[in-house]
Amino acid sequence: MRKQLALLSAAVIVLSGCNNGTTPTSTTTVSETAAAAETTTGQLPTVSTAVSETKSEETPADLGLNTDTKDATQYTKDTNDKVYALLDFDDKSEFENANRGLIAAPESLEILAEDGTVAWSQAAYAFLDKDAPDTSNPSLWRNAQLNHICGLFEVADGIYQVRGYDMSNITFIKGDTGWIVYDPLMTVECARAAFELVRENLGDFPVKAVLYSHSHVDHYGGVEGIVTEEQVKNGEVKIFAPEGFEEHAVSENIFAGNSMARRATYQYGTLLDGGETGSLCIGIGMGQSCGTTSYISPTDIISATGQTVTVDGVEMEFQLTPGTEAPAEMNTWFPQKNALWMAENCTGTLHNLYTLRGAQVRDGQAWSEYLMETLKLYGDKVEVVFQSHNWPHWGNDAINEYITNTAAVYKFINDQTLHYINKGYTSTEIANMIELPEELAKVWYTRQYYGTVAHNSKAVYQKYMGWYDANPVHLGQLTPSDSAKKFVEYLGDTDAVLRKAKEDYDNGEYQWVAEITNILVFADPTNTDARLLCADALEQLAYTAESGTWRNAYLCAAQELRFGTNTDESTRAKSSGGLMTHMTPKMIIQYLGIITDTTLISDLSFTANIVLPDDTFTLVVKNGVVLYEQGTLAESPDVTWTTNKAGLFGIIQNNADLINANLTQDGDTELLGKLMSGITGFADARFFSIVEP
Repeated sequence: MRKQLALLSAAVIVLSGCNNGTTPTSTTTVSETAAAAETTTGQLPTVSTAVSETKSEETPADLGLNTDTKDATQYTKDTNDKVYALLDFDDKSEFENANRGLIAAPESLEILAEDGTVAWSQAAYAFLDKDAPDTSNPSLWRNAQLNHICGLFEVADGIYQVRGYDMSNITFIKGDTGWIVYDPLMTVECARAAFELVRENLGDFPVKAVLYSHSHVDHYGGVEGIVTEEQVKNGEVKIFAPEGFEEHAVSENIFAGNSMARRATYQYGTLLDGGETGSLCIGIGMGQSCGTTSYISPTDIISATGQTVTVDGVEMEFQLTPGTEAPAEMNTWFPQKNALWMAENCTGTLHNLYTLRGAQVRDGQAWSEYLMETLKLYGDKVEVVFQSHNWPHWGNDAINEYITNTAAVYKFINDQTLHYINKGYTSTEIANMIELPEELAKVWYTRQYYGTVAHNSKAVYQKYMGWYDANPVHLGQLTPSDSAKKFVEYLGDTDAVLRKAKEDYDNGEYQWVAEITNILVFADPTNTDARLLCADALEQLAYTAESGTWRNAYLCAAQELRFGTNTDESTRAKSSGGLMTHMTPKMIIQYLGIITDTTLISDLSFTANIVLPDDTFTLVVKNGVVLYEQGTLAESPDVTWTTNKAGLFGIIQNNADLINANLTQDGDTELLGKLMSGITGFADARFFSIVEP
């Protein structure tokens, strides 16, 4: 089944356009956190058996392949059965934590957007109320059951959370006269529904402050469901965030946004329906909401560990943890409650050092060090730990073990990867050999429901060694499609290859079958049997995956191999457009270089002075490459552009009206048009292929 909802990823925002001379509106995709789903065409591409030079002289065998979703094979069932022997399924402590303090929960939760579409649904996962089926790793199924628990919970006296109303949690801390709200979810509709649940059960009090724990959209995108920008501007509400928050929130969601948005559809399963053969959860939550994201800038920046703030009688002490789960992130200690907020540094799952949608790799060494610093600062007095995903933990001994175990898994992955790097092993070799120590592997809250040991190990390799494995054969590799065509030429009879691959599939060798058939697909994307057999193999891999994101990726790829790449714009996520307006002029000029196809203007070279109300830039275009210096002006520029930020938006949006209203030129007035002729953007690549050329 194909999901018709657009689900917003933790990495992408849909932004652009302008509604007046000063601010852009939301029309063009840029990215961290949100990918939108597209519906499939439902049609398999026109088919030939294989590349003509290698087509069998005999009638191809009927392999019995079709586009149907398949049941779990016996090999898949056996693999999943082994999980029960590995883990203690009688240990229900995490269920106790997830249910503790429940105040109110809806009988069935479904949140609608203003246009009547479903923004968020827990009702869609009602099927989880039973034992794991053969088509699911039982450990992932258990994690999905935990994340399915939703409602309003008391964490400690005066601290409450609404969980299960979005991918992340929203926390309400009662002050003397009102609420302090921590991480207001991803979308406005979900945050508004969560706030209403709080009002109904705890009373109607004003919001005095909002805190953003880190720079991912699922922790600030719903802010306008809690407060208005006017309340913030007039000083009625303060917004606190860690140092570097806005820079990273904006830049992460723009510079590689188009690619990140497309890849995130695989990571988050936005093309899938929930179900026993569909999406389950993503470890840190059920999935992602598809309402409207918003953004309001912080008013107060936390710049140092140990910095304290008191708001409405609530004391807070901050610990900065940059470079852990996000480039800008902070934990918070509430000394009056002996309560510790851990942002996304400790959750109910192994997290990502590398996220499958694509992002800068995270630092496992730093992550573990900050967790140990947390223990040094607060470990002797903490009585409850809570965070922006999953459920809290209580009791000093249990909390110290929780933080220590979490630190240990990141330190293990970091150190052991480096250990094997220094023995000469490559990234793929290490990922296939590294395993957590047995006792750490049995801990429920460090299981690999979101990140995995394998792909986190590859992140460490990338951080220290980069993409090159020192084998010079890999320095100038052919493109996948060119390489695949040579493979097919050497293999000779593709029908014979497919028959062998089908035999291997029947013997449970799903990874190999996926690899060899995908080569055939890249050689000839119209090879129906190759597409369908690759899809079937990926589907079985999905059924055994403990990581929800791996399961989603396998199933999305299988779907697109069966039905073709998704291209329906109508199901893409929505945004209020607030984030892009906070790009600095420097970011806009950086983005100008990214959206320009240099090959179209490779003969263009000139120097321009850009004069803004409170800044200056020297723009140097060298053979179509956009260079700049901030805070300077060239002595003899070819042209001077006097403008404001809206004029710069006009350039990157190819918006002549916006340029004319906000930008004046002195010098060669043809140069701006020549530069803009190279701006192509990414609209024609929004739905690029992933599992086919």
